[in-house]
Amino acid sequence: MTPPAPRKTAAASEDGYTAAHLLVLEGLEAVRKRPGMYIGSTDERGLMHCLWEIIDNSVDEALGGHCSHILVTLHADGSVAVADDGRGIPVDVERRTGLSGVEVVFTHLHAGGKFGGGSYSASGGLHGVGASVVNALSTRLDVEVDRGGKTWATSFRRGTPGRFAGEGPGAAFEARTGLDVVGRAKRGATGTRVRYWADEQIFLKGAAFSLQNLLDRARQTSFLVPGLRIVVRDERGLPGTPGESGPHEEVFQHDGGISEYADFLSPGAALSDVWRLQGTDTFRETVPVLDDNGHMTPTEVERECVVDVALRWGTGYDTVVRSFVNIIATPKGGTHLGGFETGLWTAVKNQVTALRKFKLGKDESLEKDDVLAGLTAVVTVRLAEPQFEGQTKEVLGTNAVRRIVARVVERELTAILTSTRREDKQQAADVLEKVVAEMRSRISARLHKETQRRKNALESSALPAKLKDCRSDDVERSELFLVEGDSALGTAMAARNSEFQALLPLRGKILNVQKASVTDMLKNAECAAIIQVVGAGSGRSFDLAQARYGKVILMTDADVDGAHIRTLLLTLFFRYMRPLVEAGRVFAAVPPLHRIQVAASGRAKGEVVYTYSDAEMRRVTADLTRRNRTIKGSIQRYKGLGEMDADQLAETTMDRANRTLRRVTIADGEVAERVFELLMGNDVAPRKDFIIAGAEGLDPERIDA
Repeated sequence: MTPPAPRKTAAASEDGYTAAHLLVLEGLEAVRKRPGMYIGSTDERGLMHCLWEIIDNSVDEALGGHCSHILVTLHADGSVAVADDGRGIPVDVERRTGLSGVEVVFTHLHAGGKFGGGSYSASGGLHGVGASVVNALSTRLDVEVDRGGKTWATSFRRGTPGRFAGEGPGAAFEARTGLDVVGRAKRGATGTRVRYWADEQIFLKGAAFSLQNLLDRARQTSFLVPGLRIVVRDERGLPGTPGESGPHEEVFQHDGGISEYADFLSPGAALSDVWRLQGTDTFRETVPVLDDNGHMTPTEVERECVVDVALRWGTGYDTVVRSFVNIIATPKGGTHLGGFETGLWTAVKNQVTALRKFKLGKDESLEKDDVLAGLTAVVTVRLAEPQFEGQTKEVLGTNAVRRIVARVVERELTAILTSTRREDKQQAADVLEKVVAEMRSRISARLHKETQRRKNALESSALPAKLKDCRSDDVERSELFLVEGDSALGTAMAARNSEFQALLPLRGKILNVQKASVTDMLKNAECAAIIQVVGAGSGRSFDLAQARYGKVILMTDADVDGAHIRTLLLTLFFRYMRPLVEAGRVFAAVPPLHRIQVAASGRAKGEVVYTYSDAEMRRVTADLTRRNRTIKGSIQRYKGLGEMDADQLAETTMDRANRTLRRVTIADGEVAERVFELLMGNDVAPRKDFIIAGAEGLDPERIDA
């Protein structure tokens, strides 16, 4: 009988995995090991997030009524400094750690004055890791605090407290704890000054502080904290920035609060005044509370939630909603935004239903998007210890806030919509009529799409007759060329590979959909044809999986009209078929501008050279002259795709082996939204200013006239 095999102990495991392989990260080591967990990324976005953490600490002082001035300075040596006139970080010794308050804040994770200890009733900092994370990811961080008539100071090197022997992060460093008194502060003066150098070992090469992002954030914060003065100073002298010729300074202070912010954000003409919806309610929740012995004890506490909303409807169709919790932006929303949309929809729906003049049909019902069309809103809530999803605080998770915000918004908005004041009554009627019109446009558009969408991607009779489809049904391999004009279509027909390349000719310039409603867009023959041929729907119903082609290629002439048509097409794709752009499946063809026929010379054979700009043409001709090559005849200048022979068009623009395509991408959706609104939107004045500002830099030689 075979004896049983001996049992293997953990120490004798075949893979050799023992407790010796376990690594315990102490203090701030975990932050340096996994920085993305705390700041999201190590590119420019993460670099800016570190700056927000320091600025938000000063803003929290302003929220408590202790700070009225914040100065942010971008220094030429790559460092950044934030100074405020708040109460100043405590400098006395914290009894459990034996360290000064400054050292606790900057060296201990989950340490600070925002854990329910009474220092802050509402704040953006909740986890106690912001300042310590910035410290851990900095080669040098200097802190100065004015308190009690003295100026206290200390420094840190990658999270370790000590002193530097000179200026900058490269100076000699001695590790030691404690604070030094480096001067006397004015009587009654308090405040904190933090200056740090981001660690190049952590952040990607080329990551830099964005002045524009900083200015946007400062402006936004000044709206959210009325009376707070924020000064941004750029001393870097970077080319292409306002401060390239010397220090540049901008000051932000707005006493009107979020009403001014809503007015600032609103695009186009106003349909209503800025309406302010405010209210306060309480809720109870059970949270762990730190007792005097340092133990976390589950305790039921009562919280107060302050709701403040500013909203305005405009005559356009774009929706602009910004949401904040304790002035911290929540770009991905959360329970407060969900409650706002619910309360808004309920209030408007009840009024539309109650008014006989609208006479809603059996299949007519309001949806949330009908109410949001043309709306600009700033939604803010303030409460102690809100629950966020992650350190980046992009989503609010406190469930009770949803109910409170919905109730406040419904009550206050209903009061405005039913007001008997003449001005409010007229504006309320205008808003309700706009909402109902949007609902009916949506229903009409849906019916239009339902009747136009093909049952089958290849067999539908609804396809436009002018489409020259390809034979292949392999989506990944197939390509759709949107061709400018019927003249170029004939050449493209002969140049294409009909196995996988389809052609759709466009007549003139399509509708500018940034200004038009959904109904107007669908009535436009060219827009409707493009949506039909792509086969994936449009707007919110767009389904990328249903797209019939792997690539959509915009093939327009290399002139001003061609560029305009390409811009109009990109506006259509950006607004109504954005997932196609986000997936990297929209391209712009790059046709050549010149064709140069080089004569044979000696052993050198004749050849044809294509160039894509005047500068490239001049370089090529100069090089040919230098090599004693002769240009046969005159250089051909293409005015449009129709001037090319089929072989030339195939070789330069359509043949996969030789062509050049530009992939259209969305690097930053919010920036792209602003650019499209500037160039293609309803508001003419900003576009005129943009054209005038850029006129001086235009090279007249580039104008194809």
